[in-house]
Amino acid sequence: MKTIPTSPDYKGDRFPSEIISHAVWLYFRFSLSFRDVEELLAQRGIVVSFETVRQWCLTFGQTYANELRRRRPRCGDTRHMDEVYLTIGGKRHYLWRAVDQHGNVLDILVQSRRNKQAAKRFFRKLLKGLQYVPRVIITDKLASYGAAKKDIMPGIEHRQHKGLNNQAENSHQPTRQRERTMRRFKSPGHAQRFLSAFGLISDHFRPKRHRFQAGKYRTIMQERFQMWNEVIRRKTVA
Repeated sequence: MKTIPTSPDYKGDRFPSEIISHAVWLYFRFSLSFRDVEELLAQRGIVVSFETVRQWCLTFGQTYANELRRRRPRCGDTRHMDEVYLTIGGKRHYLWRAVDQHGNVLDILVQSRRNKQAAKRFFRKLLKGLQYVPRVIITDKLASYGAAKKDIMPGIEHRQHKGLNNQAENSHQPTRQRERTMRRFKSPGHAQRFLSAFGLISDHFRPKRHRFQAGKYRTIMQERFQMWNEVIRRKTVA
């Protein structure tokens, strides 16, 4: 199994880290194709092929996402979980997603089933990534959640009600938008690789704009760009 580096290593790359990280940011933050990013870079006088952009995103996307996860403040104590189907290669798969009560994306997992074993696998992945247990989990009425919860988190409060789970359901919208742009995912592995990085990077730059006044929003974005600069090992110019 390939190990993802914990910090970006640009050794041997012909382009500076500022260009590489900017290309990766463009791709994961906006609904752009690799060719779109190639064109945007060309407009700024940077000649690079879309295949190079693809390789940068594969090489550094998950590394940046892991660093963002490590640096962000502890998330809320409520977990909203939901699953949505993805059609991959003509077959139905399921994207399992967890967010906290503030809408922050915690983790995702692409699986071919949504039975008890699939739910247990997702619970274990979520707990391993967060390293602490939630106070309450909220899901829809899929029976797999309750069965898996009894085995993995027996002491945690579990609320099953479709009307309470809007946070998780709404969090699927950016994924659907990118799925249309990419004309669906090529394989389960492709979906897992892309969405693991996309969820954290895109979410980092989307701090629920409607909840803040303009001044507060600008301050939050400045802080998040500062964290991004630290993640990509670039000094901020005063």
